Amino acid sequence: MFQFVLLQVDSTQMADGPAFTSLFELLLKGGVIMIPLAILLIIAFYIFFERYFTIKKAAKVDPNFVNNIRDNVLNGNIDAAQILCKNSDTPIARMIEKGLMRIGRPLKNIEVAVENVGKLQIYKLEKGLAGLATIAGAAPMLGFLGTVMGMIGAFYNLAQSGGEGGADLLANDIYQALVTTATGLVIGIIAYIGYNTLVSMVEKVIYRMEMTSVEFIDLLQEPAS
Repeated sequence: MFQFVLLQVDSTQMADGPAFTSLFELLLKGGVIMIPLAILLIIAFYIFFERYFTIKKAAKVDPNFVNNIRDNVLNGNIDAAQILCKNSDTPIARMIEKGLMRIGRPLKNIEVAVENVGKLQIYKLEKGLAGLATIAGAAPMLGFLGTVMGMIGAFYNLAQSGGEGGADLLANDIYQALVTTATGLVIGIIAYIGYNTLVSMVEKVIYRMEMTSVEFIDLLQEPAS
């Protein structure tokens, strides 16, 4: 989209406006609003990549992990099962570890303990997602604010000029003001796609956590059956 605008500017060679030679020069014409927009873009990328690798790590579980826990519990080797959990840095391991620590207490207490740890792990996984969602909504609004401010300046300059060269002067100021809206929309789209991608990843982890917690509770009932 920016490249299209750049080609249009270069081809028309506006009388009162310079022919931009780079996208960077065009972005600079957006004014002071481009600074907070740039900050939002940096924050959005940071949140996305930090959360992406964190959630991806949390989703990696050894296929034999649950089976090994099962074998140790059925054999009465609870300490070995706890060691396996401590050696695995995943939300599922934290949940099972808490359940193993509660063995010997009523089953309902174990379920509650596992559920509470699961909620805490989900909270940790979702850390920063609200900020990314905020950027997705705030960036376009901030860009639009920049355009409104630019339009005000454009009409003010037109009034000050007494109408001389009005069309060219107004067109030059307006297209520069629209740069902020375009930038805000691009940042908003990037943040929106990133947010939904991370939410989808978290939901998959939550599903695996729920499935594993059910398997663990069922496992604790096997010796008594």
